[in-house]
Amino acid sequence: MIAWLLTGLGLVILLLAGDLLVRGAVNLSLRLGVPALIVSLSIVAFGTSAPELLIGVKAVLNDAPGIALGNVVGSNTANVLLVLGLPALLASLHTSECNSRKNYIQMMIATAFFLGACYFGPLTWISGLALLAALTLILGEMFREARAHRRACEPDDLSVLDEADPDMPYWRVAVYIVLGMIGLPLGAGLLVENASAIALTYGVSDTVIGLTLVAVGTSLPELATTLMAALRRQADVALGNVIGSNMFNLLGIMGVASLFGQIPIPPEFLTFDLLVMTAASLLLIPFVFFRFDITRPVGILLTALYVAYVVIVIV
Repeated sequence: MIAWLLTGLGLVILLLAGDLLVRGAVNLSLRLGVPALIVSLSIVAFGTSAPELLIGVKAVLNDAPGIALGNVVGSNTANVLLVLGLPALLASLHTSECNSRKNYIQMMIATAFFLGACYFGPLTWISGLALLAALTLILGEMFREARAHRRACEPDDLSVLDEADPDMPYWRVAVYIVLGMIGLPLGAGLLVENASAIALTYGVSDTVIGLTLVAVGTSLPELATTLMAALRRQADVALGNVIGSNMFNLLGIMGVASLFGQIPIPPEFLTFDLLVMTAASLLLIPFVFFRFDITRPVGILLTALYVAYVVIVIV
C-alpha cells in the first residue's frame, strides 16, 4: 500500500514540476525574444516529456532499464490512442484545418530510426549518440522553418499558450525553473523505485509496469494539453504536441538514457510492443494526409484500442 501511495506521490510531483518547468522556460524564452513558434514546437511539446526523460535516466541508473524502454514505447502508444482519443470524446479535433504533414513524416522517420536501433540492440552509448544526432537534425530543420514563418505565425502561437506571459517578472521565472528542476528528479526517484517494488510484489516485470502504469502517468501532461486544445478548437496544437512529444521520446529520451547504461530489448518488444507503437502512429495517416477530423466515434475507437492493448499487456 505504501509503495502505491509513494508511486502516486512521485507522479504528482513529476506533473507539478514538469508544469512549472514548462511555464518558466516558455516565459524566459518570450522575455529573451525567442519566437513563440519555436517555443511551441520545442519547449511545450518536449517539456511535457520531461517526466519521461527523468524516469528513463533514473530507471537505467537503478538497473531497471525495462521501465525506461517500456515508458517510452508505452507513452508513444498512449499519446496517439489515449491522448488524442479521450479529448475527442468531449470535442472533435478539427485536424482538417491544419497542415502537419512535414512534422508527421519527421516523426515516422524518427520511429523507423528507433526501430532499426532496437532490432540491432541492445541500445548502448553509441545508439544514444546516433539517436541524439537524429534529434539535432530534426530540431535544426524545425528551427529554420520556424524562423522563415515566425512573423506570420507568432501572434497565433501566443494566443494558445496558457504558459505565455511576456510580462512575468524574472524572479518568478527563476522560481518556476528552479522548482521544476528540483521536483523532476525527486518525483522520478519516488516513482521508479516504488513502481519497481510494485512489480516485484505482484510478480510483474518492470517492463510491463513501464508500458502501463508509468506510461499512462507520464502521458498526463500531453493529455491535459491536448484536452485544452480540443476545447479551444486548436487541432494544430493538439496534433503538434503529440507528434513533437513522440519524436522527443524516441530520439531524446532513449538517446540520453542510453548514455547512462545499456538498455536490452526484450524479444516481446520486437514482436509486439514496438509493432503496436508503429501501428498506432500509422493510424494518424487519414488525419494528417487526408484531412479527416478526429470525431467522437474515432475517439471511441482510439480509446478502445488502447484499453485492449493494456489488457493484452497485463494478461
